Amino acid sequence: MRYLGSTKNLAGSAAGLLGIVLYLFGLLGSYWPVVVIGLYAAGALLAPADRIRKTTLEDIAELRKELFASTVDRLPAQAQDHVARIRAILTDMLDRPTQLAASADLLHRVTRLTRADLPMSLRSYENLPQHDQRAATELLTQLELLETEAHRIAAAFYANDLQNQADHTRYLRERGE
Repeated sequence: MRYLGSTKNLAGSAAGLLGIVLYLFGLLGSYWPVVVIGLYAAGALLAPADRIRKTTLEDIAELRKELFASTVDRLPAQAQDHVARIRAILTDMLDRPTQLAASADLLHRVTRLTRADLPMSLRSYENLPQHDQRAATELLTQLELLETEAHRIAAAFYANDLQNQADHTRYLRERGE
């Protein structure tokens, strides 16, 4: 499935499409399927490979620093509590960088929450007048949603650990019988 969105497939498809256009304009004879396949193959072979950047432990350490970089001096107390809980959930996962780096999806979700979602909510609130109650209400709604997302990410992150614990409990029960 990853190949379908790769640079190689897209370049090959574009070259193959060029072959079909040439056929429609009557520039290719009865061998047009061979030409289209050849153009696809040439495009796929000549296109550069997708760059895959492996996440390093230093990247995760940097992410941990960024988690605490965005602050707002005038947050309501309830919002401060939400931010503290979100940061605690994310910190627990970031404290296990090897396990986090092993799951690209979870790492992406933690990164998005840390680098985009939480800072955007805090900056948006900070840019509004202090006396605007709607801004505080909107911020609390956003932070509740972000905390829910952080809990979902953590549930997926710790799923194997919870399963291991349940398996061990079952083993201990069976051994005692």
